[in-house]
Amino acid sequence: MIGGTIPLRGAADGRVAAASLVYDREGRRAARYDKIHLFDVDIPGRPETYRESANVAPGSQAALVDTPVGRVGLSVCYDVRFPELYRRLSAAGAQLLAVPSAFTGPTGRAHWETLLRARAIENLCYVVAPAQSGFHASGRETYGDSMIVDYWGRVLARLPRGAGCVVADIDLEHQGEVRASFPALQHRALA
Repeated sequence: MIGGTIPLRGAADGRVAAASLVYDREGRRAARYDKIHLFDVDIPGRPETYRESANVAPGSQAALVDTPVGRVGLSVCYDVRFPELYRRLSAAGAQLLAVPSAFTGPTGRAHWETLLRARAIENLCYVVAPAQSGFHASGRETYGDSMIVDYWGRVLARLPRGAGCVVADIDLEHQGEVRASFPALQHRALA
């Protein structure tokens, strides 16, 4: 869904949604995105298995919301590995992409920053990526490294681990100028 809202509820089979919710300044829900791509993975050579689909129902629609900061395309964690979602959001007018995440330690160390910078560059969008970090009772490690990346792939601010806040200036006017002078988004040959 690009635009609109859906009431909060779980799936008929009892699974919940991994949802990203946006509220306006009056406390009303302005948007909801239910994570489309679920993390079902067996780690080769290790006893680690992740079956997100056992407890989480997948979403089916992209979500974009107008905010005082700009047009924000919503996603959650593992979605970052699927560039077609972000291309759809940027084609619908996203200026910023939100990627709240709880990446595992190994995949975070290997791919987190690269994926965020790639989504920013290929869509000429800012990427705002709050990321859970630490060790959990199950023994699982979440990587962390909250960051804000600009439309050119530059990391503007980051918090590698722990609690805190990441802040950066967003210049939508300059982003628009760059998009106009470097029209890669208009040169897409495949729809």
